[in-house]
Amino acid sequence: MPTDQSPYTPAPNDAASGASDARVTPMMAQFIEIKAANPDSLLFYRMGDFYEMFFEDAEIASQALGITLTKRGKHQGEDIPMCGVPVHAADDYLQKLIGLGHRVAVCEQMEDPAEAKKRGSKSVVRRDVIRLVTPGTLTEERLLNAGSNNFLLALTRLRTGADTADGVFGLAWIDMSTGSFQVAETDLQRLSADLAQIDPREIVLPDNLLQETEIRHLVEGQGAAISPVPRAFFDGATAADRLANYFRVKTLDGFGNFSRAELTAAAGILAYVEKTQLGERPPLDPPTREAARGRMLIDPATRANLELTRTLSGERQGSLLSSIDRTVTGAGARMLASRLAGPLTDPAEIATRQDSVGFFLDNEILRDSLRAELKAAPDLARALSRIAMQRGGPRDLLSIAQGLEATARILTQMKSAEDLPPELAAAWRDLAAAPHDLGAELTRALDPEPPLLKRDGGFVAAGYDANLDELRDLRDASRKVIARLQADYSEELGLRSLKIKHNNVLGWFIEVPAGQADKLSADPARFIHRQTMAGAMRFTTTELADLESRIASAGERALAIELEIFDRLAAQLVADSEPVKAAARALAVIDVAAALSKLAQDENYCRPLVDMSLAFAIEGGRHPVVEQALRRGGGDTFVANDSNLGPQGKEASGRIWLITGPNMAGKSTFLRQNALIAVLAQMGSFVPAASAHVGVVDRLFSRVGAADDLARGRSTFMVEMVETAAILNQAGERALVILDEIGRGTATFDGLSIAWAAIEHLHEVNRSRALFATHYHELTALAQRLPRLTNATVSVKEWNGDVVFLHEIIPGAADRSYGIQVAKLAGLPAAVVERAKSVLSQLEEKDRRSPAETLIDELPLFAAVVQTTKAAATAPAAKADPVLEALGEINPDDLTPREALEALYRLKSLKAKG
Repeated sequence: MPTDQSPYTPAPNDAASGASDARVTPMMAQFIEIKAANPDSLLFYRMGDFYEMFFEDAEIASQALGITLTKRGKHQGEDIPMCGVPVHAADDYLQKLIGLGHRVAVCEQMEDPAEAKKRGSKSVVRRDVIRLVTPGTLTEERLLNAGSNNFLLALTRLRTGADTADGVFGLAWIDMSTGSFQVAETDLQRLSADLAQIDPREIVLPDNLLQETEIRHLVEGQGAAISPVPRAFFDGATAADRLANYFRVKTLDGFGNFSRAELTAAAGILAYVEKTQLGERPPLDPPTREAARGRMLIDPATRANLELTRTLSGERQGSLLSSIDRTVTGAGARMLASRLAGPLTDPAEIATRQDSVGFFLDNEILRDSLRAELKAAPDLARALSRIAMQRGGPRDLLSIAQGLEATARILTQMKSAEDLPPELAAAWRDLAAAPHDLGAELTRALDPEPPLLKRDGGFVAAGYDANLDELRDLRDASRKVIARLQADYSEELGLRSLKIKHNNVLGWFIEVPAGQADKLSADPARFIHRQTMAGAMRFTTTELADLESRIASAGERALAIELEIFDRLAAQLVADSEPVKAAARALAVIDVAAALSKLAQDENYCRPLVDMSLAFAIEGGRHPVVEQALRRGGGDTFVANDSNLGPQGKEASGRIWLITGPNMAGKSTFLRQNALIAVLAQMGSFVPAASAHVGVVDRLFSRVGAADDLARGRSTFMVEMVETAAILNQAGERALVILDEIGRGTATFDGLSIAWAAIEHLHEVNRSRALFATHYHELTALAQRLPRLTNATVSVKEWNGDVVFLHEIIPGAADRSYGIQVAKLAGLPAAVVERAKSVLSQLEEKDRRSPAETLIDELPLFAAVVQTTKAAATAPAAKADPVLEALGEINPDDLTPREALEALYRLKSLKAKG
């Protein structure tokens, strides 16, 4: 037996001397060598039916997996920690380790132990790492979420100047489980939003780029595993050649035009794939370029605030995606999530998707029939990827066979439909081009209930291969075969007493009574004498010996034939992989369109008009998540509300709605529902409203709620200000801005000042369509001077000292916040509520602040302040007066809101003296 023994054997004199030194066994020397080559991964070291881990790997894995930590031998006088997991359950343990952010190097036995033994009793079984398992390179079905893509993303930067902000970033992302491969170019301002849209599981980037604080914080904020690699992985000079070599083409011209940054990122991700797959080439699609301006840009904070795909607690349930998902296939669920993550900005593309949804609304019977077929269609793309990467098994072949069968049935049903819209017509053509003959061949070849692993055999259907059937008969029904041969001999020789028997010495033999042996002895060339017994004689024949040999090897030969059939079918499938992938995408398109149609019908959604105007007119808008939650809880009916943020009359820009009203009245819900309607409209879905007209939104900003960012040393108010700054610095007139309670995290005057200035900036500089909710009622007076600002409030009623929320948005302004009434509803002690009323009464009586209207008259408009400041800075010194001199010393960009107000008061004082 090879020396897979205790890893360390004490020296002979250890017992006498008490020395702690130990000799390393060949097996442990092998482990240490392989581990040294993979220092950043947990090493799954194959030993028979287990993957063993030693030393620190064992300590980490035992804690992460909740398995027993044992010991095996000694090293340098210390016990060697050890733990292990069964090979047959390895996927379950891998899933847990990968989910915790670990990487695993899978080290397999590369030869049979019997072969190692032939080299000598001290020889160790050859082992090597066959694969590095990382979060972004998973393909196993049990390790993946069927409804989510598993993206590996590469990020690199090409400098265009000395400043980091001048750099151009290249992005490349792949899903090895489906073969998709995309690239894009972006800049620092868009990078965070682009990464949030892709939502990768693992990010690969040059190690020097990760050392930059801004980039590190941005990447760490994505919540993905981070894999820094040497800069050589991202060699721009050889990038095009690396891609051409990978796809075995002479030029990339057939794939499209790519920038240098995109090529560099693509080359980097391929280098990482080759490293983790140890030279294997996963069957990736040629890279496709995603236009940077073709998607609505949504930054990570906005995605989190709006809970598009996950709630703030990280759960899918309760998110927008969860509420709209009616898909019945994994591929359809992934496509729906992808469309939600990146809404379109081209009205024509949006209309194409809407046409598909509308078609199924008009053809409900066909839709429901197709959905029933889709439920039976396995995940073609992922099964194909596993087959192509030689990680697939018989069940993957069967999945593809069943998927192609479902494709044929769906094709037949859609063929009878009239006037298919363009998207569904293209899907039909892809289904028609699928290799249906190969699907029929797979169905004929495979057993309906195959084993998981091909090495187990038994997956080829009976009747598919005659030689295989014969071998199986020999293996599984050897006694019947022997019995038939015995009957033939008995009938031929006229010896009813002839028997064919078996023992461990002679094997199979013919036995007849000694008195009847002459009939066999008469033909010694055919019946060969083997043994004489007291009352019987034993013979064999060439036919029986051949049969015995065939029976002995039937199992091995049957498995070999099955494996040959598997390899042949897999090779045929890989050769036809492109039409199979196209059919898989077509099924996903049909699933998404049918699912959104089902959603629109069940939830009474309307088709929105999406164009290149600046309109945003929603009639009877509803919050898709809250509405369904109310229905499930048997609570109140959701109150629909209108909104109109588009230009009015001769205005050239959108409007700002300033919304006041008490907490719990529904302001935040109203804000969010309008943002969600914009997202749904531009992803191609129908929307929860009576009617909707949405001018394309190129960027969506939402600042609703905030929390501490302790890891980066930011308070709640600091987080609020950072998010607000991002909006005010980036929003344009095509943006939709949702702001809730700006300035509430600091002192009253500071907060009021910040909110005041932010509204003016939105109105005069950003000129965005915006919804701005606030408790600062003083801000409502701004509507007198800002022509595109409209006041709105949430309707409430008081009844016997309590407040009743009507959840209706109406024109006008709230006169107070009803905070004490809300506190009473929350359950504050009665004594606290009464005391709060008393304090509020006294504060309101003593409040001597100027009315908001007076303050409005006294404060110059934001634009006027900026213009006057610029004029003062360039005015001749001889004509300057004290006010202008003071203005010249002010840099508005450096002032805090409070300092800005104080500066205005100083200017007013100077003017009075002047």
